[in-house]
Amino acid sequence: ELVSPWQAVIDAGGTPTLIAPEKEPVQSMVGDVDKDDTFDPDRTVADASAADFDALVLPGGTVNADHVRADAASVALVKAFVDAGKPVAAICHGPWALVEAGVLPGKTLTSFPSLQTDITNAGGTWVDETVFHCPAGGWDLVTSRNPDDLDNFNATLTDVFAKA
Repeated sequence: ELVSPWQAVIDAGGTPTLIAPEKEPVQSMVGDVDKDDTFDPDRTVADASAADFDALVLPGGTVNADHVRADAASVALVKAFVDAGKPVAAICHGPWALVEAGVLPGKTLTSFPSLQTDITNAGGTWVDETVFHCPAGGWDLVTSRNPDDLDNFNATLTDVFAKA
């Protein structure tokens, strides 16, 4: 959920930047239990501004998404993208950061099914679809449920990002 959208952005002519709360390597996981690759962040959240970027992708994974939603500076950066009207894409557990940022009222989205109650309680409308694009509220939101949806997620996010 990190590598595939990253490559899709590159293939579409974009230049992705990996932002993390700390400068420490980010551990990717397979199925939330098996360690995969590590990735060195290009910037920390403290060194990033929504003004420096065109769009935001929030990868999923239970553990990393939980760390992001628990980090106040990361949540503030997510809110800054929304406040600036920039498109956001989130997959699987990635929408947790949107819940924490308080930006879901009036939005329709999908996610890993266990987030349905969180999204509804945060004012969003949850749907069970491979990908959902919601342009309501002055900012575009692209969401998907899980890694099985990556082809549709990538196609939709690169299309929405290119139009922004």
